[in-house]
Amino acid sequence: MPDGPNRPGPVIVNQIDAAFSRVLAGHRSRPRVIEHFDAERPWTLPESAEILVTRAMGAWRSTPGDWTPPPRLAWVQTYSAGVDIYPPALMAGRLVTCGRGLTSPQIAEYVLAAILRFEKRLDEVRARSPADWIDREIGAIEGKCLGLLGYGSIGREVARRAAAFGMEIRVCRNGPWTSDDPIVRPCASPAELVALADHLVLAVPSTPATRGMVDAGLLGQARPGLHLVNVSRGAVLDHDALLAAIDAGRIAGATLDVTAPEPLPAGHPLWTRPGVLLTPHLSFKGGREAERFAARVTANIDAYLASAPMQDLVDQRRGY
Repeated sequence: MPDGPNRPGPVIVNQIDAAFSRVLAGHRSRPRVIEHFDAERPWTLPESAEILVTRAMGAWRSTPGDWTPPPRLAWVQTYSAGVDIYPPALMAGRLVTCGRGLTSPQIAEYVLAAILRFEKRLDEVRARSPADWIDREIGAIEGKCLGLLGYGSIGREVARRAAAFGMEIRVCRNGPWTSDDPIVRPCASPAELVALADHLVLAVPSTPATRGMVDAGLLGQARPGLHLVNVSRGAVLDHDALLAAIDAGRIAGATLDVTAPEPLPAGHPLWTRPGVLLTPHLSFKGGREAERFAARVTANIDAYLASAPMQDLVDQRRGY
């Protein structure tokens, strides 16, 4: 579409909420904003769509296999950081930008809260009567080893907070180290990482390469007493292997904000296993991500119209 003052504003399909329509409509390009809040069939997009702003609705997984996107759709902006929920046809052949980092601060707070809860055992040592007023041991996180499997936006936010508590921070990541980070030390492999960590945080994207990577073989090499925290995707972790490692005494506990599937079926042993805390995929809540998302989309619309580099472009070969 040609640039210049006579260029018509882009047609943007909004799948976030009505308040975000006002954000989009306020852009200086005077876009035409179409609201499309069908959470059951999000793929039924208008043919005129040039830009889609969407979120990780579960129904995206039910997109028909023969579905094709609107012919003019050039750019997809997702609220979510992960893009594994969206159909390949939506991603292929166009710009895709994601919500990488929008919720990382509050996810990092959740991780530190989980680690502190595990070490300080406040639920267990709470006194409810004079009979409970007895001396008990609690742990500390100063000097403990934090292992980060994955070192993207979430990993960096966790590391920054953990450093303030005096933790030793070890990291294993897929990509190369492009600069020295004074607060972390790299590990050559996931096996080396789990052998050192007192607390292991799973913060990798969901890709074919990461699904099921935390399996019986890896957990079998864990440092005894390990506490595992998963804030990435449930499919990264083999749940049966986790249960076996807990039963064997290799893993002391786990805090899981994500599972596969979500929720787990009734009667699944993780619901009631001692030492396991399940939360309903809410670690991303409580922050200022809506404000940050509005600023990011506004900047990306500017960049799109100017054919300039865009923020948080998805590398479709790597899947994130």
